[in-house]
Amino acid sequence: MRRLDQRGSVAFEFCLVAVFFFTFVFAIFDLGRYAITMQLLRSLASEGARATIIQCYTPQVTQNASPSSCTDVSSYYTSTYLTSVSDIAGITPTLSGSVSGSVLTITATLPGFAMMTPLWSGLNSTPTASTSIPF
Repeated sequence: MRRLDQRGSVAFEFCLVAVFFFTFVFAIFDLGRYAITMQLLRSLASEGARATIIQCYTPQVTQNASPSSCTDVSSYYTSTYLTSVSDIAGITPTLSGSVSGSVLTITATLPGFAMMTPLWSGLNSTPTASTSIPF
């Protein structure tokens, strides 16, 4: 009986398995990066809301009058937290605020965020987190 030549079969099997393995590993890294970015945006929105509330706590607020001038978050919020979000994603996040009735809403956005693997192209390319605080 003639024995078949099996040289190169291990390399071929590795190629078959490696494609799925590395796709899986990169997908885990990509989803982890997205989760970290979303958590940082949530924290950024919360810190921005806190800084805005502290700066806007005026006599008008204590007399139940809604402060419509408290939407300029950039003038109230200065921290190194923007830098930490930028270090993770390589993009600088933006903060914006709005007052609707007696509710202050602070929104943190990271425009230009892109997933590394094309598997997640359906996910939001502009991650956004917001915090609403009643006055």
